[in-house]
Formats: sequence, C-alpha cells, structure tokens
Amino acid sequence: MSHYNDIDMSRWKEYDEINTDTLWIIDKRDNSGVHTGSYHGNFVPQIPHQLFSRFTKRGDWIFDPFVGSGTSLIEAQRMERNSIGIDIQPSVVSDVIKRINEEFNPNVKTKAYVGDSRIIDIGVLLEENKISKIQFVVLHPPYWDIIKFSDNPSDLSNSHSLIDFLDAFGNVVDNTTRYLEKNRYCSIVMGDKYANSQVIPLGFYCMNIMLQKGFLLKAILVKNFGDTKGKANNQGIWRYRALASDFYIFKHEYIFVFKKVK
Repeated sequence: MSHYNDIDMSRWKEYDEINTDTLWIIDKRDNSGVHTGSYHGNFVPQIPHQLFSRFTKRGDWIFDPFVGSGTSLIEAQRMERNSIGIDIQPSVVSDVIKRINEEFNPNVKTKAYVGDSRIIDIGVLLEENKISKIQFVVLHPPYWDIIKFSDNPSDLSNSHSLIDFLDAFGNVVDNTTRYLEKNRYCSIVMGDKYANSQVIPLGFYCMNIMLQKGFLLKAILVKNFGDTKGKANNQGIWRYRALASDFYIFKHEYIFVFKKVK
C-alpha cells in the first residue's frame, strides 16, 4: 500500500473505477446528494474523486483555495478526507457550509472560510484545526475573465490583464503550497480561452508557473466537457461561428498534476 493513497497493489485488478489514462471521458456529471451543477464554473465531482483516490488517503488534509460551490469539499467528506476551502465571496461560502452540513460526516473535518487566497493567513487556519501540513492542494481558479464571479476587485476573474491574472494565481500558489507536505501532490484544473482571434493557453501558462516554482510535472490529463451554460441549446450558432471565423469550439479542459519535491 502506498504512503500517499489507500490503493492495495496486491489487489490492483479490483480498481477498475480509477483512471490511469490521460484522456478522461466523463459522460454525465455526478449530481448525487448535495452536489450541484447550478454554480457557474464549477467542475464535475468525478475530477476530485479521481485525484483524491490516486493521491490521498483517508484522514489526509485537502486544501482548495478556490472552493466555489464546494465540489471538492463535498467529495473529500464523502471519501473520509479532511478538507479546508476558501472563497472570496461570503454568500458562496455560506451556501457551501450549508450543503456540507447536509451531508455531515462525523469522521472528518470539513471547513470553509471567506478570504482572499493570495494573502489569507493559512497558517492560522491550520493551527485552528491542529495541523501543520496539508497533503493535497486542488486549484481550480477562474479561467481569467471568461466568467465574472463577483464585483470584488481582488477576485481573479476581475484581473485587468493576463499578466495580472497570472501574477495573482502565482501568489495563491505561493500562499497555499508552502503548507503542502514534501513529496505530496497538487493539481490545477484549467481551461483556455479565445481573445483577439487567438487562443490564450491559460492552462499551459499556469503549468509553467508551477514548473518555475520547482514543482515536478507528473501528468497532463485532458477531460472532455459538454455544453456549458453559455452554449446550452446554441450548438448550431457556435458551429456557424466556428466555421465562419476559423476557430474550434473548446470541448476539453486540462488537469495538471504536480509533485512537491522541494
């Protein structure tokens, strides 16, 4: 059994549900229990489920600095992992806390806080929960300005430029991964965007930030996604635009997995 997951390699053939390929085809979102797809920009629960299965153990601490609708916290709670999430929007955090409590698991701690993940004192939060290190960080930031999540100027979705966005993201990485245990893992879930008639490869820009900070790149995963809220029931229009304007419709996002080696 690994020191960083609960997989028993003497029974490796029994883990059919765990992905080992780099292409993740997920046909339908898991909306069971309190999981919900109503929040703009959230990711499917199958993503954190797969990541936590591969890179964490029961009782580990997971940290999510862009908690949003709480998908990662809900999934961690179900899998008996402790977790801490931060979001800059008070109303969003209130909703997350409510839904977490609806699926309360007495065997783990699940906490959500309001704050700016670039500057919030995470050490205080860890001390409050009587821990000094975390075992996994899941980063699912806004895809720059594709969706405006709030009017807060500190919200990464309100960054004035690509450089501002990447600088802010780098600050979040510094503030969170300093508490990640050495030789443990973190991930970025990220998509790209179009602007000025060209692709802006946000995913790879964020990947490069992690590499520059000394993280070891362990995987580049590609996950399919279906119709977003903005494109729902407008497939024909988007196909017309793609043909008329020499672009392709995004149907994927990246999941980058890194190991902390320094």
